[in-house]
Amino acid sequence: MFENSKNVKRIISISAAALCMISSLRVAPSSIFVTDAADTTLTAFEITEDMKIGWNLGNTLDATVSSGNTLAEHTGLNSETAWGQPKASQELFDAIKAKGFNTVRIPTTWFQHLDADNNIDAEWMARVHEVVDYAYKNDMYVILNLHHENWVNRSDLGTAYNEMKPKLLKIWQQIATEFKDYDQHLIFECMNEPRAVGTLHEWWGPEQSEVDCINNLNADFVNLIRSIDSPYKDTRLLMIPGYCASSDITMISKIAVPEDDYVAVSIHAYSPYSFAMQYADDKGNIIDHSTFSEKYQLELANILEGIRKTFIANDVPVIIGEFGTSNYGNTEARMQWADQYISTTKAYGIPCVLWDNDARDNKDAAERHDYINRRTLEWYEDSVQVVDKMMDVLADDSIAWGSKKQGTQYEHEDITTGKQLLSSPVDLDASVKDGNCTPGLNATWADLEKNDVAIKFTGDAPVIAVVDGSWQGWTEISPYDIDEKNGIAYYSGKSIGTAWTGDTSEIEHIFARTNGKTSISAFAIIGETSGDIVEPEDKTKKYPISLDGVDRTATLRLSFEGEANLDTNGCVGFSGAEDWEQVEWSGKTDADGKLVVDVPLSKVYEGAKSVEAQIWYNAEKLDMVKSEFITGSTQPTSEHGDGIWGDANMSGEVKMNDAVLIMQAVANADVYGIGGSDANALTDDGAYWADVYENNNGDITNMDAVQIQKFLIHAVTSLDPKDFAK
Repeated sequence: MFENSKNVKRIISISAAALCMISSLRVAPSSIFVTDAADTTLTAFEITEDMKIGWNLGNTLDATVSSGNTLAEHTGLNSETAWGQPKASQELFDAIKAKGFNTVRIPTTWFQHLDADNNIDAEWMARVHEVVDYAYKNDMYVILNLHHENWVNRSDLGTAYNEMKPKLLKIWQQIATEFKDYDQHLIFECMNEPRAVGTLHEWWGPEQSEVDCINNLNADFVNLIRSIDSPYKDTRLLMIPGYCASSDITMISKIAVPEDDYVAVSIHAYSPYSFAMQYADDKGNIIDHSTFSEKYQLELANILEGIRKTFIANDVPVIIGEFGTSNYGNTEARMQWADQYISTTKAYGIPCVLWDNDARDNKDAAERHDYINRRTLEWYEDSVQVVDKMMDVLADDSIAWGSKKQGTQYEHEDITTGKQLLSSPVDLDASVKDGNCTPGLNATWADLEKNDVAIKFTGDAPVIAVVDGSWQGWTEISPYDIDEKNGIAYYSGKSIGTAWTGDTSEIEHIFARTNGKTSISAFAIIGETSGDIVEPEDKTKKYPISLDGVDRTATLRLSFEGEANLDTNGCVGFSGAEDWEQVEWSGKTDADGKLVVDVPLSKVYEGAKSVEAQIWYNAEKLDMVKSEFITGSTQPTSEHGDGIWGDANMSGEVKMNDAVLIMQAVANADVYGIGGSDANALTDDGAYWADVYENNNGDITNMDAVQIQKFLIHAVTSLDPKDFAK
């Protein structure tokens, strides 16, 4: 849990990435060059404001030399031109400065210039120093990093910490000593896109051990720099990345930010990816990049908003160290993208560093990031328009730097003055059957239409749901604003009306539900908040399906189509006897992008008049194309009954109590194991369906419980043992 305190290690979580007030930032002069430690010292946020916008010297000092499939070492100074770029020059950096860039990131690879004891080759260090000076003497900020290091990006990342730490510290000790007299204009970036190279999850879904390794290395890096004898050791801005420097909200939430006033999170955001870098989809269809569509605009807005809420709103600076769009001959669309991107990041107070590899003729269409011709020092006619748009936005005084670091601010009516719906506090727990919802409370559309709903809570933020007079049509709404200080979540009546698929006059009851543990002390209808409501993005796809006249012994078959070999999951939800219930499913599309899911209607409450098929994970890449009811048996027969993988207690769904039962059975088999004395002990059938780890070999262990927990937090998308290796 995040605590906004300088005395506590700052660990960012999604639930903590909500609105909380921080002190206003001081405005830094437009250009400051500190030559003495006694001169004005900038705060971290003043540095990031003064950085303004940056440019990457891509594919130059970071280029690696290979012999066949083997990366060569001790290659000397020739590595600078190994990827076809000319040597960097003072004239190049002068042109970058003249265009309006105030920051240069110098990606640098070091492993090819180390001896057996990790000592950096003196000639290489001197050349890096020379290139740094090209920008530094121009009064520009310089980001120096470790880039394309083969000992960082490795398949065994999760178990390599003890091997990596001494090498990381030895390299950075030499760099920090070399530049110890350089002031706050020099910024150190620990690593570039650290990840488990060669694994199926290289770019997504890291193991916790891999996250821990990166967090620990980042902390070691910060501690080392602060120990180097330098007038600027305590005030030098340091950048730390998360797993693969991803901009994804799930990935950035795993970053542990050390307790340090001069640490910024390093993020790479070629966003939205399908517009910025993806040339073709998984089926080989060329993606249309000619327009920056509303879909792309929404996706970009939500990615940047996730970064803002997670870090900026919690007083943690961010630098987007790489961003850009590949050149698909779509200049106008790229200009629209640049307008939104820089307008948003400027308002949030995030400097961005443009990736430029001058790869105009690159055969890989995803890597054509070409802005300035490094041989002629002339800007390419089509791409310079994109750069000019960025500079126009930065010069626009109507957008104040950091003015929206706290996002949209609302003034709400006092919750105690509204119509009170709850007579006494309620504790909710998603792991307890029938315990994740409040009782149904009376609230008609007449009550809700021109009002908001407010819930005072502790724990996980709840969602609300409305139903009709027959307790059907369950429709959920997420909060559009959360007052973390006072623990109040707010929901828009307008959004309820938009989400409801039928006649809004049918709405009669309202619930609050939790995905974790929540205590609710007040539940009220209050006056409508003025202004435009920024709704949270809900990527879930929902498909209502009527059950009128359907044989309840039938099976509901759902057919999906989308990208090939795509992991996904979802549910079939319905209004149960007392609250919302759901049957969860998971699967993987085949080579043709197709997936069929069968859900027996015997698992659906007999009083439900309809169900709702939902796609959760990877919903944006998948659609339901057909639903039908199949009579007769469609499920594989099993001597262990009609079960669900992970359902240890045979309740018909997978929840945390299944993992608990497994651990109890392992720890105390006489009581909770098969044939145990407890009434809820594991059964033969339950043991079969609980055995989800590896190969379903009949050996129940705590690893089965761990796998179920991973599934519940969406770290894995399937509990079927045959999918374990995936």
